[in-house]
Amino acid sequence: MSDVLVFAETDGREIHPITYELLGKGRELCDKMDASLAAVLLSGTSMEPDELFYHGAEKVYRATDEAFSKPLEIPFKEAVVQLVEREEPKALLIGATNFGRSLAPRIAMELHAGLTADCVDLDVDEDGDLIQIRPAFSGNLLAHIKTRSSPQMTTVRYREMEKPERNESLEGEVVELELDISPEAMQGLEILEERRTEKVDLEDADKVVSGGRGLKQSSDFELLEELAELLGAEIGASRPLVDEGWIDRAHQVGYSGRRVKPKTYIACGISGQSQHLAGMKESDTIIAINNDPSAPIFEYADYGIVGDLYEVVPELIRQLKGGS
Repeated sequence: MSDVLVFAETDGREIHPITYELLGKGRELCDKMDASLAAVLLSGTSMEPDELFYHGAEKVYRATDEAFSKPLEIPFKEAVVQLVEREEPKALLIGATNFGRSLAPRIAMELHAGLTADCVDLDVDEDGDLIQIRPAFSGNLLAHIKTRSSPQMTTVRYREMEKPERNESLEGEVVELELDISPEAMQGLEILEERRTEKVDLEDADKVVSGGRGLKQSSDFELLEELAELLGAEIGASRPLVDEGWIDRAHQVGYSGRRVKPKTYIACGISGQSQHLAGMKESDTIIAINNDPSAPIFEYADYGIVGDLYEVVPELIRQLKGGS
């Protein structure tokens, strides 16, 4: 039995970096439990598992099928469920990426298992059970959770765990999976794919330009988009604007949205409530633009501009274009 199983997320060409973070933490957990560490690699084209071994996996369950050529949850769910029912791992770790957050609850429901989402750390208690640690009450405290169901399932936030040192001397066993993906799982995939016309890489972005309540109307995001394009940045937003339907939820930064750690985070018209701060306060450099000098965001900002974003942002754009 593989006591800890890591879902290796890919884009069809490369393995998502969060997988290596999970393997590093998984190795730590397995050492405490005297257990084994495995990964499951599902892709549309054959992918070599070497990097998973180099980062600590002892065994890799691999399947190559057209069903896994697109990040659509239904076939992935069926494959992981079949593997878990066959191998009975004690714990299943999935990255809290856009795809992982959507896939994990589907797997948990099928397995009748509990799921602790958006964990920031994992540990093992004296009974050898997984302790899942996640923020609660808008990040004001950390909850330590132990689920009674099996497997113990968790999603883990990106860039919370240390990536282990890559060691090319490490080897492992590859197990080619024989899976039974039902015809029903393949139905409606084109409809699901059409829903995903926009790819947002907030969690991997080096620069993020975010808008908040200081924006007057949804079309004003065009101003922020122009600034973001000049900087090579992604667009973020605070929760109220997402709730208003001004921008897709994939752009939401905060406790109930995405957690980002870019090199530069520019907050435009964002007051800095705890819900939003929980998702961006660990950015390397925070630049805040707000017309309220008492806004909480300034307590976290490395650079603060007290002013109207409708005057400041156009001036930034003008300067970036060469002052013309």
